[in-house]
Amino acid sequence: MEVRQYAARDLDAVARLFNDYRVFYEQPSNLPLATQFIAQRTQANESVLLVADTGDTGDHALAGFCQLYPSFCSVEAAPIYVLYDLFVAESARRAGVAKHLLQAAAARAKRDGKVRMDLTTAKTNLKAQALYESLGWKRDEVFYTYNLTIA
Repeated sequence: MEVRQYAARDLDAVARLFNDYRVFYEQPSNLPLATQFIAQRTQANESVLLVADTGDTGDHALAGFCQLYPSFCSVEAAPIYVLYDLFVAESARRAGVAKHLLQAAAARAKRDGKVRMDLTTAKTNLKAQALYESLGWKRDEVFYTYNLTIA
């Protein structure tokens, strides 16, 4: 398995994974929407998308992906990445794919001059939390996260 930068040829496979990711977070399945979203982000260079490539030539060549959005931390007055999406295909779980993606994302952040990466995960996603903490991520115990839906 190799973790590498997304390429245009990966669109269909990443869109399927992204659709599954959205379903995991209780959104309705919508492959056209997933495809459109990934295509727009990558064509506009609005995100950094890393893929875990198994080297297979079939439909399941990609075992997972993570997507980083460039942002800034005003307090640190420095650029950061927000690791917003991380997903591993169910058939590839428990094989170290997420760990490799997270390590590649950290290396990419360092190479790109980012001072930090942030991520948010569901309170119930205990397996992911354990992985993050094993790789040195620290849970924020000071700040709450709020969202405002704009309809």
